[in-house]
Amino acid sequence: MARLGSGCPVCNRKLFNSRFDATFRLDDGSEKFFFGLPASLCDLCQQLYLDPDLIELLSVPEGRCTFAIETDAVLMRGAWSSPNSSPNV
Repeated sequence: MARLGSGCPVCNRKLFNSRFDATFRLDDGSEKFFFGLPASLCDLCQQLYLDPDLIELLSVPEGRCTFAIETDAVLMRGAWSSPNSSPNV
């Protein structure tokens, strides 16, 4: 998760920690999509916080997050099951 402690750096409210699917727009106008990123969200400020080392690892240091949604846990479980198995829902 983002190295922020437990509070938002702007409003100091508690952050929601989860995994998010996110889109980053780069300086050249292209976009990169990532799935299941560990991050922290401030519900009030609507800001998503990622660990700076992760941002560097993803090669989006100058990118701007334009869309993020919490990863669906049901889809995550189904993605790891074998093709012949039925999902346990």
